[in-house]
Amino acid sequence: MHGHPHTPVKRGRNLHSHMWIMGLVGIAAGLVLLIYVPKLTLVSKSLLLFAGFHVVGGIVVLSSLYVTTLRGLVRRWTKAGDRAEQGEAFDFGWGPGWMNGLAIAALVSLAAAVAIEVALPGLWPAAFLLVMAAAVFLAGNFVMSSFRRPDHVVLPMVDLVRGDQDLVLDAGCGAGRTSIALARGLRAGRIVAVDRFDAGYIDDGGRKLLARNLRLAGLTDRVTIEAADLTALPFPEGRFDGAVSTHVYDHLGDRKEQGLREVVRVLKPGGRFLMAVWVPGWTMFTVANVLSFFLTSKASWRAMAERAGFKVVDEGAFNHAWFVLLEKPIAAEA
Repeated sequence: MHGHPHTPVKRGRNLHSHMWIMGLVGIAAGLVLLIYVPKLTLVSKSLLLFAGFHVVGGIVVLSSLYVTTLRGLVRRWTKAGDRAEQGEAFDFGWGPGWMNGLAIAALVSLAAAVAIEVALPGLWPAAFLLVMAAAVFLAGNFVMSSFRRPDHVVLPMVDLVRGDQDLVLDAGCGAGRTSIALARGLRAGRIVAVDRFDAGYIDDGGRKLLARNLRLAGLTDRVTIEAADLTALPFPEGRFDGAVSTHVYDHLGDRKEQGLREVVRVLKPGGRFLMAVWVPGWTMFTVANVLSFFLTSKASWRAMAERAGFKVVDEGAFNHAWFVLLEKPIAAEA
């Protein structure tokens, strides 16, 4: 496997760096449930409620502390990352904050609903809304936790590659999920896996996990790792036969179209790009709630892709996301 660990990479703003804010919110909510709510008259008179809110508050506070601070310390002290690197199962690095954070939010919402119903029964509509929110959070937690399952290491069956010997770009490879899925259908071709390896939601940015997962998948000799920015790819024009990216380009902020233009540039004429992104919808509402309304719509993605120089070939649903198959027209060769 060929890598370039010293390649200069332009570091941008980490769009997931707000996890510590969510952790502080969780700690504050847990302290309210742990200290304030048990002091309410009706709660303090019930041993079950009094003990229950202490338990729930403690769980929320400790969980929030763990995902924001304690987990890193524990991993360093116990060298858990080194042991995981020696394991025999794929590990794509999504930490407990992303996998279980919505479950904690559901617990807080449900506890708050009980507190309102007990202390202020006249505000039962608010309690009802909190119960509904808890249900949505639990559904979102199921969606997020599904990304750990090995049966999600797949790609939609589309007409992406030209032949068995294709050179394909995995744009934003992370810890290797997409590269491994791509290799299942790319018999003898090669993959260039590109990432900045600075994602805050993947342990160690994904670089070590990527190498480990490729080793377990038997792909060490077929995948080249490059550290690079997707909006300024370090490759010549027309290098790749195809490209693929999942759950990455929707994180590029106002640089999405520039990222698409770079893929057009490095693809050969007639080359295709399979991209999967999160778009507004019920599934994303369970994960991001009102923030899901600010996700880029399918129509906007199509328009951006066409402005970048692509034409839309196919589209559909895949692993809770929307996928689109784009093609660089042959005419672009002129």
